[in-house]
Amino acid sequence: MTEYGYFLSCEEFTPAELIDQARRAQQAGFTRLAISDHFHPWNDRQGNSPFVWSMIGALSQAVSLPVTTLVTCPTVRLHPAVTAQAAATSSVMLGGRFALGVGTGEALNEHVLGDRWPSFAERAEMLEEAVDVMRKLFTGKLVSHRGRHYSVDNARLYTAPDGPLPVLVSGFGPRAAEVAGRIGDGFVTMSPDADLVGAFREGGGAGKKVVGGVKVCWSTDRDKAVDAVHRLWPTELLPGELAQVLPTPAHFEQAGELVTREMIADAVTCGDEVEEHLETVRGYVRAGFDEVYVGQIGSDQEAFFDAYGGLVLPALNR
Repeated sequence: MTEYGYFLSCEEFTPAELIDQARRAQQAGFTRLAISDHFHPWNDRQGNSPFVWSMIGALSQAVSLPVTTLVTCPTVRLHPAVTAQAAATSSVMLGGRFALGVGTGEALNEHVLGDRWPSFAERAEMLEEAVDVMRKLFTGKLVSHRGRHYSVDNARLYTAPDGPLPVLVSGFGPRAAEVAGRIGDGFVTMSPDADLVGAFREGGGAGKKVVGGVKVCWSTDRDKAVDAVHRLWPTELLPGELAQVLPTPAHFEQAGELVTREMIADAVTCGDEVEEHLETVRGYVRAGFDEVYVGQIGSDQEAFFDAYGGLVLPALNR
């Protein structure tokens, strides 16, 4: 049976707001939390970017829900050994209710140390090696590793996970889905694409989780909701690999000028029509997703949690 979680967007909200949203999500009946990992927001209007590992530590003390990163990049800005330590501590603090969602990353976040931004093929190779390194470290044993991209010298996680720590691999095309099926404990993708889920299953993902997320804007004023999405998240509609290669929020603001208000109105679920919100989430269920995380865009969080807690989630769970 599909589980429904709340998506915490570090790009848009302050640490205090994210903690408040997590509490509200638990009270509303969401059974899981996902959280993004960004060094920069997508644009200056979003205006935030707290450190995800600090946030997860705070969440472990604020709520009892499982937490998943959607997603973090363990290959450039942070070495996989450091990511492994952060993930292991998160798992311990959450009593094992933690899953590490990983991906090949975006230049927006990973260029900040001045490193070269590799091609997708090289980033996928780096991710595969990073996952291997992290799995070895999760055992709590002494690890040394000499690979093409990473070296680890006599490293051991003394605060290691107590049991398995699932690694979910993100992907947006058939090739990435096959990699996720081969090296991951699950697959993360943001569109309800049954063919992509099938590629993951055929690539080694049979019996493994499929996880997705979607942003909506609940509001009694649909025009106001469309305006909020157009102002804050036009990046949701950027095509192709732009999201992976543009290096700064200023570049995303320039690209976002190509996204019209009409495009937002057609593509993003806005307003207070319960059936529209249900149909959006059910699209993921029909495509074979095991977990769906819904994020509310904008400041009207109270109305969103009231509506989802009282109307949407009960209908989904019936």
